[in-house]
Amino acid sequence: MSSEDITIDRTAVAEIAPTNVEDSSMKAKATSLYDEIVKKNPFFAAGGGLMLLGSALAIARSAIKSGSAFAYRQLLIDLEIPSKDKSYLWFLQWVGKYPQRSSRQLSVETSFHQHDNGSVTTNFQFVPGPGRHLIKYKGAYMLIRRERSGKMVDMTNGSPFETVTLTTLYRDRHLFKDLLLEAKELATKQNEGKTVIYTSWGPEWRPFGQPKSKRLLNSVILDEGIAKTILNDVRDFMGNGNWYFDRGIPYRRGYLLHGPPGSGKTSFIQALAGHLDYNICILNLAEPNLTDDRLNHLMNHIPERSILLLEDVDAAFNKREQTKEKGFNSSGVTFSGLLNSLDGVTSSEETITFMTTNHPEKLDPAILRPGRIDFKQYIGNATLYQMEKMFMKFYPNEHEKCKEFIDYCKTVDKSKTISTAQLQGIFVMNKNDTNGAISMIKEVYRN
Repeated sequence: MSSEDITIDRTAVAEIAPTNVEDSSMKAKATSLYDEIVKKNPFFAAGGGLMLLGSALAIARSAIKSGSAFAYRQLLIDLEIPSKDKSYLWFLQWVGKYPQRSSRQLSVETSFHQHDNGSVTTNFQFVPGPGRHLIKYKGAYMLIRRERSGKMVDMTNGSPFETVTLTTLYRDRHLFKDLLLEAKELATKQNEGKTVIYTSWGPEWRPFGQPKSKRLLNSVILDEGIAKTILNDVRDFMGNGNWYFDRGIPYRRGYLLHGPPGSGKTSFIQALAGHLDYNICILNLAEPNLTDDRLNHLMNHIPERSILLLEDVDAAFNKREQTKEKGFNSSGVTFSGLLNSLDGVTSSEETITFMTTNHPEKLDPAILRPGRIDFKQYIGNATLYQMEKMFMKFYPNEHEKCKEFIDYCKTVDKSKTISTAQLQGIFVMNKNDTNGAISMIKEVYRN
């Protein structure tokens, strides 16, 4: 190695050495400063450093939470469906039959129907219960949260309030409307050709059981001309809304069908509703939890295209004698509350109300006033006209037997009567035996 090389190496070492010395000096100063600030400082020794660290973590956590919420608002969208909304039941029915869903928590909805012949049909439908569920609808994933409030309870029936919340990407928000329309169409399709029977459920109307098949109008045989007269009057009312409005007359009409039990009053109303493509809202005035306010609310929120039916109205208010002092019936409804609901300032418009009674003489004259009851019709026991029509309906082409049956009925004492319900029961028991039916009818008259 040359002397020149040695000189270069020494120079390099000389240049490096000061740097190492400076680094060491800086490290020593940093260590000394840390000791002065942290180790010897009583603030940090008392846990202030941990407090600062915790504060920093809390700020970071809050920032992350705010960022997540911001991202949620920007990317996702929620739709809340409360249980009091009409679409709530539509949605549960729809999602219960939707194939592409992931549910681990289920609720059962049981439908029970007893047929006229005594047989019973029971159906079970499983729908998503309270909890979280996932579906895929038209290529988009939706999270379903069904929540039941443990604190908010409907005081009228004790049932908790529920909500269903749908969550999906903001870009897929238009699918909410498509889904609800599909649920509505499914409900409408299931009720097609059927009559929905509504009953009061707290402050609202809800379907009672499964929709019933529409009853043909000619399946209920009333005395000659009665059915046609009522039908024409209802149609005239339905087609003259502007006539009522132009003259400032409340657009509502009340009907009273009165007569003995089993004469077909309720059956005719059901058949009439099916013929008009209407549903039926049945209101029991003797319901224990019914009050004037709730009665008024229900009668002002009747589902569209529905007939309001008040059965056995005489049993609820018998000339205001239920409690002699206050005029209450067994529920909290007063007689004046019923009258105000029928034609008071807050009474509903565009309504068709049917009342039935077996004892019209027990009704207070105030309820019979026009504006509350505009059309009264007596529907009695079976007449010769009804007997002949019913016989030929059950036994077509049996004209000779029908003549024999009618000739006998003409000889019976007029004080002895038979209801159409009894007559129908005899014909049902003797489906293919006209002689048996005639014999049973003679036995009924003899007794």
